[in-house]
Amino acid sequence: MIDKKLLEQFRVAPHTRVRLKDYDPAWCGGKLQHKLGKDTLKKKALALLEQNRQEMAEVQNLLYANDVYSILIILQAMDAAGKDGIIKHVMSGVNPQGCQVFSFKQPSAEELDHNFLWRCSKCLPERGRIGIFNRSYYEEVLVVKVHPEYLDKQQLPPGKRNEKFWEGRYDDINAFEQHLARSGTVILKFFLNLSKGEQKQRFMERLDTPEKYWKFSPSDMAERAYWDDYMRAFEDALSATSTAWAPWHVIPADRKWVARTVVAEIICGAIRDLHLAYPTVSKERMKALTAARRTLAT
Repeated sequence: MIDKKLLEQFRVAPHTRVRLKDYDPAWCGGKLQHKLGKDTLKKKALALLEQNRQEMAEVQNLLYANDVYSILIILQAMDAAGKDGIIKHVMSGVNPQGCQVFSFKQPSAEELDHNFLWRCSKCLPERGRIGIFNRSYYEEVLVVKVHPEYLDKQQLPPGKRNEKFWEGRYDDINAFEQHLARSGTVILKFFLNLSKGEQKQRFMERLDTPEKYWKFSPSDMAERAYWDDYMRAFEDALSATSTAWAPWHVIPADRKWVARTVVAEIICGAIRDLHLAYPTVSKERMKALTAARRTLAT
């Protein structure tokens, strides 16, 4: 288990201005790295990741049996930051019946004819389940903010697309997430903070490895050209929408094992904090169970 004080450094406090240059994407344990050494620290981190995977499988049963809460995990990042890897390696121990993953790409014509929250809201996890959004409605204040021409396809009422417009979208997101939290959805939002240099290395790996050609898209390079615009959009979104009920976590993503371990620990910690327990059995139900046991024993 990672000390909560250590994890707090990744959490964006409400009403604070985020500057991504203050977060090191290559963070690797800080003082722990100096104390233990990188290799030992990595070994311990991977052991903790496995421990958290096993724990998640156990608490998932509690979550389902309790049938009060749901977990919504939102992953946002630049291309090649490791969103798919987080889903694969962190959630590999959970029962597929209790976990659902949705990836949100370019919106369809039907989705564009609804408000920007609609296509995600209809994919929310029901009580007792874990839902993962690989990208989400935050694309509407990230990609769309970097490329405001996309708004032309959204059939919006006339009006200026200025800063007040984006503030309105942040307000809508905060109100939506507060409603979900009040209804029993625990919302955990992760921005995988990848450096531009590490993204270059991962793109090169895809281009140099035939088995990874399929992962590369020309659009990846096109969007890389807007890196600084995206960083500003992320800073604005993280600052405006990290709340007490739906906090953002800025996760160092240059080392995949660091990102996966930290994300797994935050998820497990949030579920632990729910203090879940299996439902108690009424006297009438216990009598029925006892009778069934007697019948089976004969």
